[in-house]
Amino acid sequence: MTKIVTHLLEPAAATKSRTVGLFLWQLDDQLRKLAIDTRGATPEELEWQPAPGMNTIGMLLAHMALVEVGWIGAAARDLDFFKIDELPVSWADSGIPAAPGAAPPAALSGKDLSFYDDVLKRARAYTKQAVASLSDADLETPRTRVRRDGTRMDYNVGWALYHALEHFAGHFGQILLLRHQYRLARARV
Repeated sequence: MTKIVTHLLEPAAATKSRTVGLFLWQLDDQLRKLAIDTRGATPEELEWQPAPGMNTIGMLLAHMALVEVGWIGAAARDLDFFKIDELPVSWADSGIPAAPGAAPPAALSGKDLSFYDDVLKRARAYTKQAVASLSDADLETPRTRVRRDGTRMDYNVGWALYHALEHFAGHFGQILLLRHQYRLARARV
């Protein structure tokens, strides 16, 4: 008998907008896959750098949660991107961007996977609460952000939801590469 696998894109429950529900479903699916693909990562692996000044898996996991809360809070709630205090890790704690030659941030030293799982779950809970009442019309709401370098960035709420998803997926890929590099480095020792 032929095995059949079905994949469906369905909006997450408890959202006013179908578009927002679809965004949440995709973001949740990425988090689910990340959770599967990071199982077994030890604190040593989470702190490992391919070279000084480069990101670690732990840095990326903290950064992913912070950026999600930042973009969603700024877009959906019109809050200051860097002043949202929802997570047990700060922007400085994440160590991103890392200075050239920098070691991993001391604030993340010894943190295990359960710490990062919790940070990511808290970020997602914040996201779900912040976007649940958004309507399709709300997605067109304009926002402005001034980047650290002074560049003014104009966007709308819908784009910020998209960006949160693309940012998460991009760093997820980076984490997979770091896990591969870590295994290769350990095999050579």
